[in-house]
Amino acid sequence: MTQSLFAKLSSETRRRYLALYLPWLPAERLVREGRAPTGQPFVLIEKQRGALRIAALNPEALRLGLEVGQALADARGCVPELAAFPHDPDGDLAFLDRLSRRCDDYTPSVQLDPPQGVVLDVTGCAHLRGGEDALRDSLAAEIAAKGLTVHAALADTVPAARALVRYGGDSVEALPIAALEVEPETRHALGRAGFRRIGDLVPLPRKVLAARFGAALTTQLARLLAEEDAHLVPQPWQDAVFAEQRFAEPIGRSDDVLEVIEMLLERAALQLAERGEGGRRFVARLHRSDGHVARLEVETGAPTRDPALVQRLLRERIDSLADPLDPGFGYDSVDLAVPHSEALAEAQAPLEAERRRPGEIGPLLDRLAVRHGPARVRRFAAGNSHMPERAGKLWPLDVKKKTSSWLEVSETEPPLRPLVLLDPPQKVRVMDSIPDGPPRQFTWKNKAHRVLYQEGPERIAAEWWRRRGGHTDNPGLTRDYYRVEDETGHRFWLFRHGLYGAEAEHPDWYVHGLFP
Repeated sequence: MTQSLFAKLSSETRRRYLALYLPWLPAERLVREGRAPTGQPFVLIEKQRGALRIAALNPEALRLGLEVGQALADARGCVPELAAFPHDPDGDLAFLDRLSRRCDDYTPSVQLDPPQGVVLDVTGCAHLRGGEDALRDSLAAEIAAKGLTVHAALADTVPAARALVRYGGDSVEALPIAALEVEPETRHALGRAGFRRIGDLVPLPRKVLAARFGAALTTQLARLLAEEDAHLVPQPWQDAVFAEQRFAEPIGRSDDVLEVIEMLLERAALQLAERGEGGRRFVARLHRSDGHVARLEVETGAPTRDPALVQRLLRERIDSLADPLDPGFGYDSVDLAVPHSEALAEAQAPLEAERRRPGEIGPLLDRLAVRHGPARVRRFAAGNSHMPERAGKLWPLDVKKKTSSWLEVSETEPPLRPLVLLDPPQKVRVMDSIPDGPPRQFTWKNKAHRVLYQEGPERIAAEWWRRRGGHTDNPGLTRDYYRVEDETGHRFWLFRHGLYGAEAEHPDWYVHGLFP
């Protein structure tokens, strides 16, 4: 009886860990942000040993036989149309950090497992989700809903959970030797000695293994077999702004919940004001009496501590939910956190006449982002190029990327370039033109246009450093841009491709954009 009781206590007090592994995180993050195509092969590259090599890839590229570490030139030899994007490990880590903070709904002990994993200590938390399997499936479904592939595994130790989630299966002993987190030389020595699986090492004396392969092997083996547990180190949480309200009796009406959230927003605004900061991300959590936690999260394009603004965004969030809030038997408590804040100086309230200035675009963008998703709201960002087609890009609103600054323009002068360009530029037939000057008449889409007014040229040299052959062999053609207006008042942005007589005998003309 005593032995049985001891075994029960031991079973109840043992720790349990859930490991998550996102095998395609770098590629799926780009697709999720709208920066990479779906269903087409592409790779992420970085410079290694003086050459551009594949640092990550998507499943379509893997199925074509491409692999990590392969030179981009070799990969394009096999797949000429292969798309390539810069690898951004810092962006991946930041995304993984945000993802780990979502896991605090399941357990307070979360540890990053970079570059593509997270480990949770779910000891004592599983019963709130209906058991370990239900907790694992719920979290995996939440991550999968973000468009990410995720694998999950439960084990008694962190190394065992990490090994199972990466190599699959239910038994640690059946895993290959590669699952051991030891030095590559040790794994190589084990392979040369004929060991293929971790189970091959289990019956051997640990002292003999330590003497031949090092003490690190026996330590790792003990942790994999749950003979020793090196507890995880929880993610240190930032000292975030936080407010909480508990109730003596559960509340269930949506209006009551929103009133509580508004009160919490006002408390958070006071904390933010004391810090001289404004919130960029607000997370409200509604703790239902049966253990379920509903999470409402909104982000703002600029720091704010305006409770009314955030309250409107939260209402938009609730209205946009496909599955509206289900209070069940009511909420026991509601809390509000501001995990991301930035400096926000006190500003004098503008006069009424100044309130209609372009600064009002911020709240509109926030509402559109909440209603349609931040990835669907795009913004123009300046590109680091003097070529018109690369001087500006469209980025999703939620992609925080440092860009170049726009050229300064005068508000009293007409625009130098059209706002929207034709992609690609469309060829026109020019007649009655001075060889190295502007056209007097041109035909575009079978319609003749006689030029009455013209300005230019704006001369733009080719970016020879982007061309094969470089400056001497293949520098590219110079463009001379003209702003012209025809006799009907339509205005065009034309360019001659190549300097007359110097770069081309008969340069072609193109229309690159239209002025309003």
